[in-house]
Amino acid sequence: MRDMPTALLFPGQGSQTKDMRDVVLEASPELLERAADAVGEDPFERVADGTRFAQPALYCASVALWISAGSPEPELVAGHSLGEVGALVAGGAISIEDGLWLAARRGRVMEDVATSQPSGGMLALLGDEDATRRIAAAHDLTIANDNAPGQLVVSGPADELDRAVEDAKGERLKAMPLAVRGAFHTEAMAPAVPEFRKALDAIDVRAPKVPVYSSVTARPFDDVRSDLAAALVRPVRWRETLHALHDRGVGRFVEVGPGKVLKGLVRRTIPDAKATLLTKPEMAHA
Repeated sequence: MRDMPTALLFPGQGSQTKDMRDVVLEASPELLERAADAVGEDPFERVADGTRFAQPALYCASVALWISAGSPEPELVAGHSLGEVGALVAGGAISIEDGLWLAARRGRVMEDVATSQPSGGMLALLGDEDATRRIAAAHDLTIANDNAPGQLVVSGPADELDRAVEDAKGERLKAMPLAVRGAFHTEAMAPAVPEFRKALDAIDVRAPKVPVYSSVTARPFDDVRSDLAAALVRPVRWRETLHALHDRGVGRFVEVGPGKVLKGLVRRTIPDAKATLLTKPEMAHA
């Protein structure tokens, strides 16, 4: 395992767990305090209340796990959606404090835009991808996440998502509404970009020490500020990102988060790769 190229993977919203606060408290109590300052209150107490709380809380949990493992520097890093911020921290491009600032601002501007618009959301459709794409086209929905073979997420107006659920039954697809209130990773989020870009312009960004892959371009970040801002309105190409990492020689993927969503996506996408969760003993060999 010591000679196997490793990629750290930082998860996005939807990977949160009930014990996240305890993880942060144990690994980095000061990060817990800074999270409350950045959000205006303890985000862990209100994770279920919206994106503005879930995103900074999940960021803190992932970074706390990374810190508890000794802040390892792997060969490559990638993040799924929000996870790009944590990935850039692990890659040395931004500081932990600035990453928290971005996670808090990102969650807030996305939620503000979502609540100012007609009701929207996201729906995971599992099964035949051609059927999923037909349903998306029929209801003018966007393929917002290409996560793995047979797992696509569509995004758009809530009423069209409801109709898509009905169509999915006829196509024998499993439909799973996501716990978000907004058509994320679509042009509906365009009004959030200018304010988020201001937050990006206010922080120090350095060249990453190791390649950090963007989940919307499936290649290493080129312009960190522009790429992160564009990610608000562009689809997540996670399947392509995993393949791009694998093509670089990565045979071992380690999920740096409180859940195990990305571990499952790796196993669906690259069955011959090693997919694990972060633990202190595990990362001693990364």
